[in-house]
Amino acid sequence: MASRTLLRPTAFVDSPFGHDGKVARLAGGLTWFSQVEMIGWDGGRRVSSELVPVERVFEWIADQPEDERIAWERLTSVRPPLQLGERTIRLDQPQVMGILNVTPDSFSDGGRFGGAEDAIAAGVDMAAAGAAILDVGGESTRPGAAMVWEGDEIARAVPVIARLAAGGNAVSADTRKAEVMQAAIEAGAAMINDVSALTFDPRSVEVLAGSSVPVILMHHQGDPATMQDDPRYADVLVEVFLWLEQRIALAEANGIARERILVDPGFGFGKTVAHNLALMNGLALLHGLGCPIVLGASRKRTIGALDREAPADQRLAGSLAFALKAAEQGAQILRVHDVPETVQALRIWRGLRDEALTPRQPQ
Repeated sequence: MASRTLLRPTAFVDSPFGHDGKVARLAGGLTWFSQVEMIGWDGGRRVSSELVPVERVFEWIADQPEDERIAWERLTSVRPPLQLGERTIRLDQPQVMGILNVTPDSFSDGGRFGGAEDAIAAGVDMAAAGAAILDVGGESTRPGAAMVWEGDEIARAVPVIARLAAGGNAVSADTRKAEVMQAAIEAGAAMINDVSALTFDPRSVEVLAGSSVPVILMHHQGDPATMQDDPRYADVLVEVFLWLEQRIALAEANGIARERILVDPGFGFGKTVAHNLALMNGLALLHGLGCPIVLGASRKRTIGALDREAPADQRLAGSLAFALKAAEQGAQILRVHDVPETVQALRIWRGLRDEALTPRQPQ
């Protein structure tokens, strides 16, 4: 593998005021950074790591070939809004995606809804509480989950998608199957969330290339039935970055424009607790892909592992901690179970950012 340098923003600052030439804006959002970890990668391994002030990075970039300059532009450029049906979702600030699992066996909320009407009502409540997007899924992809037949998945999810979309909500379909994607899009789904990153069903690329909806490409290692057996990485952060980079390139080569692609590091999908924490600590590296970042750490097993094996329904505080850590690093969409609580946490975070970004006249 050819040698290259990857750039991870760090040393975040509250405000750019008074720091001209010393800070850069992260992905056009509400976060600025003053240092970059320059990661040297060669032969499939990390060969160097150096913390460099942003002003030195500006100088370095000026002397680099076009591909390195493009990488810097992707890291700092504004992410345009998502147009999801009637809704325009701004990505210059973190947004909440509400999880709506219409399944009997999802790890946290499987079997919560007695039928489509209950699920629809829950979706309406999530939207009223501030969820910008509703992510509807009819198949559990938790560790150890068995595959669901397309017909059953469509029967579970599509009626809910259709009703919520007809009500003016921005609806995403959480599926890895082309037939379900097509049915969901026809029912009004304005985005596809594929935990396999278009690797599970060969027809999924064709379905999405023939549509105009955005797609979330999520990193994973292995399939749901076996992915937690013994996941291994030499360098999980860089390997996830490079894997997603390859999936983006494949999607583009098959007619899916980069502007329609979002990325998800796949927290908990073929990863140990240590892997998940390393990904969270280094999340800002993924902005170098030039795509909005989706983060789904809500109620995940890692929280229980760090807090005396707390069960899934007692992981709210840990979920909020991960959500705020992701917001701090510029993640644009937070996929969560607990919508009202996450929306409130982000409103406080936004209030802090607004105060820091309000110029003050000397008294």
